[in-house]
Amino acid sequence: MIKKIILWLVIGVLALIVVGVIVVGFSLDKIVKTGLETVGPKMTQTKLTVDSVNLSLLGGSAGINGLVLGNPDGFKTTQAISVGKAAVSIVPRSIMADKIIIHSVEVRAAEITFEGNPFGANNLKKIMDNVNETAGASAGTKPETSPAGKPTGAARKLQVDDFLISGAKVHASITGIPGVDVKEITVTIPDIHFSNLGQGPEGITAGELTQKVLKEVSADTIKAVGDNAKNLLGGAANSILSGVTNSGQKAVSEGVDKLKKGLGGLLGK
Repeated sequence: MIKKIILWLVIGVLALIVVGVIVVGFSLDKIVKTGLETVGPKMTQTKLTVDSVNLSLLGGSAGINGLVLGNPDGFKTTQAISVGKAAVSIVPRSIMADKIIIHSVEVRAAEITFEGNPFGANNLKKIMDNVNETAGASAGTKPETSPAGKPTGAARKLQVDDFLISGAKVHASITGIPGVDVKEITVTIPDIHFSNLGQGPEGITAGELTQKVLKEVSADTIKAVGDNAKNLLGGAANSILSGVTNSGQKAVSEGVDKLKKGLGGLLGK
């Protein structure tokens, strides 16, 4: 009789453990989703939404679906970057450790919206300025910690062995160039690949990772848009570069001077 009781108790405890793992698994999905939507806007100062997060603790994998990064105030387009799906491979036992080890992050077919002047003010430059401002402000502050004394949020240590963004498409709306109508173009940027990030004991924080990735995305996007701008601007670009309008009047405004410097290097003038 006692053996049966003990057996049923063991079975009951095991059942509770299984239920607990399942409940925690579902909760972690929501926790990660909430974390992304909370930490992201603090870094970019824009809206960030995620449709869903699928996290498998046993398999060490995670999927992030429908991530959308909004544009800063003052821009007409509603979003800057959208990702249909991102796949993440994690070392499961590291989730509760001081440093989370991420084997790989793979982002495919991201959609990037560029709005503005590739040689001046634009939405991606504004977001990058916001991230740099946030990173600079947090550098001199003490990282937030949990009751257990471990860093939380953007300050948590990470190690990312491989990070790949491939097939990203840019939809650009070129504005802010004197004498030139709005130009709409679509281009694809080269693959962006990072490896061996945060290998040392200090690791890399989510904020630092965001800063690094967005910097590369912004730089590659602006370059791709700029490379195509010379073909779209055509004669208008040459008129601007010579400092003369089509009517023969001089164009010597500060904005045109800045554009001339940018386009000059691009067109080999």
